[in-house]
Amino acid sequence: MNSLTTDTKTPRAQHVLVNEHTLTIDLYDGRTLSVPLTWFPRLLHGSAQERNKWRFVGNGEGIHWPDLDEDISVENLLAGKASFESQSSLKQWLEQRSNSTT
Repeated sequence: MNSLTTDTKTPRAQHVLVNEHTLTIDLYDGRTLSVPLTWFPRLLHGSAQERNKWRFVGNGEGIHWPDLDEDISVENLLAGKASFESQSSLKQWLEQRSNSTT
């Protein structure tokens, strides 16, 4: 009986770049992912300083932005999944940000 095995290594990020329009992630396997920031409204509404303050989680399986309370998994990016945040949650977060800067 023949069986087929597949390599199911978890994709991991090795470099992250965020500009005012795009999130770009280089993976260890050589691929580069690039998605619009409109997929992640917290990144879109964050300052350049907030967007550039990130850290890897799970050995590169995800990225965390502490100042924006945003977590993005590489697996979800590869699946083409944007933010799961509800509009009401985003609205509340934006209001809190607005109130803290006034």
